[in-house]
Amino acid sequence: MTPTDKLPLDAPVTALRGVGHERSLQLARLGIRTVGDLLLHRPRRHEDRRHFLSIREVTGKGAVTVRGRVMAMGVKKFRKGTRSVFELIVDDGTARLHCRWWNLPFLEEQFAVGMDVMVHGRVVELKPRTIDHPETEVLEAGDEASIHMDRIVPIHPLTEGLYPRWLRSRVWDVVEHVASRVPEPHPGLATGGLPTRSEALQMLHFPGEMEDVELARRRLTFDEFVELQIEIQGRRRRLEARASGIPCSGDNRWMRPFLAGLGFMLTSGQTSVLREIRQDLALGVPMRRLVQGDVGSGKTVVAAAAALMVLESGFEVALMAPTEILALQHERRFRGWFSSLGLPVELRTGSTKTTSGVDGVGVRMTIGTHALLESGYDPERLGLVIIDEQHKFGVGQREQLVRKGRYPHLLVMTATPIPRTLALTLYGDLEVSTLRELPPGRGRVRTFVRGPERLPRVLEFVGEQIAAGRQAYVVCSRVDEDDGGAVKAVVREFGELQKALAPHAVGMLHGRMSGEEKEAVMTAFGAGRIQVLLATSVIEVGVDVPNASVMVIENAEQFGLAQLHQLRGRIGRGGHESYCVLVAAKESPEILARLKVLEDSVDGFEIAEADLRLRGAGEMLGRAQSGLPPFRFADLGRDRELLEFARTSVAAHPSASPGSVVGKTAGDRTVDS
Repeated sequence: MTPTDKLPLDAPVTALRGVGHERSLQLARLGIRTVGDLLLHRPRRHEDRRHFLSIREVTGKGAVTVRGRVMAMGVKKFRKGTRSVFELIVDDGTARLHCRWWNLPFLEEQFAVGMDVMVHGRVVELKPRTIDHPETEVLEAGDEASIHMDRIVPIHPLTEGLYPRWLRSRVWDVVEHVASRVPEPHPGLATGGLPTRSEALQMLHFPGEMEDVELARRRLTFDEFVELQIEIQGRRRRLEARASGIPCSGDNRWMRPFLAGLGFMLTSGQTSVLREIRQDLALGVPMRRLVQGDVGSGKTVVAAAAALMVLESGFEVALMAPTEILALQHERRFRGWFSSLGLPVELRTGSTKTTSGVDGVGVRMTIGTHALLESGYDPERLGLVIIDEQHKFGVGQREQLVRKGRYPHLLVMTATPIPRTLALTLYGDLEVSTLRELPPGRGRVRTFVRGPERLPRVLEFVGEQIAAGRQAYVVCSRVDEDDGGAVKAVVREFGELQKALAPHAVGMLHGRMSGEEKEAVMTAFGAGRIQVLLATSVIEVGVDVPNASVMVIENAEQFGLAQLHQLRGRIGRGGHESYCVLVAAKESPEILARLKVLEDSVDGFEIAEADLRLRGAGEMLGRAQSGLPPFRFADLGRDRELLEFARTSVAAHPSASPGSVVGKTAGDRTVDS
């Protein structure tokens, strides 16, 4: 067997002492297949085993770490054997500690009276001192004692069949003999005084002080961000080198009558963003721009004006929306704007294909859903691709539509304000424009958090608003009940809501309805024939009914803050004062504190940052967001400064290329769009 200090980072784990076929399969379940993977197996926490408490010193409830000898143990069964508790009693000479595991009788096989054990957990009782489901480690005498005791010790994630001491010993072996040979992935790149990568890997597992763990994490986070930025900035440079932009800045022959017919003036923010877009469209490289704005900031008008510039230049435009409802809404609005200009607007969804406008016009705008990705849509002169609500699509889908043309311009829009770290991570190859200013004449939106016992009064208030001539939304998180009724669903609630709000007309809308059914419901709601719309989050984006001034969101705790803000954006679009009521079925302090963010703020950018801090990027974006790199160490809620620094460092070192970084995880998104 090759000595450990000679092993390369990509050597299989079976090359390590004590790792055979069965152990390698167990490690593979943790994503560990190579020596380098083992180096990056991040501890979930560290224990300072330099100073244990004696059991007698355990005088309060909370997390403690003690050591002692097993004095007694056994399993007690209840209720005809359907429930059990395994109990271990540990004595360190000063007092005794009871350890209990519920319904895990097999643990009895892992201990024996007389064993020395370390116990870590949260004390739940003091008479007698008791910990439920603690972490334990059997202490054995031997040469490896210095690895596991009298130091700050890593506690690594485990899997069935792996024990902490065994895994920690393997990590120690690799850290001691391999980590010191890990080179800097990009020599010459500024690291801002962070430790070397080699030092960081050693500090990650066996730090001298607790503060070293965070220092190591920051260096490894920096490396992840560097790899991402090299790929993003390299993609942009490759695009600029190989692609010629289509001159599409227009001549204003349709823009002037369009703006004159809007009936309102553009905000200064809209005017500024359109100026940026026109400059991009005139350049010699394809535009790649993200326009983000808070709810109601007027992104659709910006998209229409950008489309007109391209249409005036003799090229076609495609706009892709994530839902049929939003596509229908866009088609209706663009048709209203463009029909007087004689410009055709085509709709392509899974169930619909229609064209309106003047026959014989050589350019057209096509609005659709994922149907635009299919082979039936083959534009001859695609000049601009507009992606609405980009976070609902994967990066590959965006690029698939762009490739319908020859390097067309790309305009990405989102009504979900994006925290800076996410923008640089997901859309780092795009220029970013931000709309913060709202058009004048919008009504104030007031938000309230209520418990489920207040729902009857909330519905009374909804009835009062309807009687005053307004309309309302009631939102549930699910279509059908699938959890015994713990979370409300629109199909089950429909009849109850009709009774509660009779004689007012109640409509229902959800994603499983056909395109025709959705359009009929939305048309009736927009015309006022339906006073209350019971819906899922399918109405989250694009729905615009100015007379709707009340929204009730049931099981509000099921939604993220950014999504709740988007839903709330469906009201307050007219001149009336509007009301959003968040009904929380669960009223824990954490849930109420999270929802109170919406009570206190209507700033979508502030709310998005809070959502990122509270839930993390993965939960905030949802599992469907395929563009988010699988970071091991980076925390996008708190590492903005590091991301900005990595971006600057890479920009100042353009010769950097994706390195052979151990366990590179920043994602491989090398397709150029």
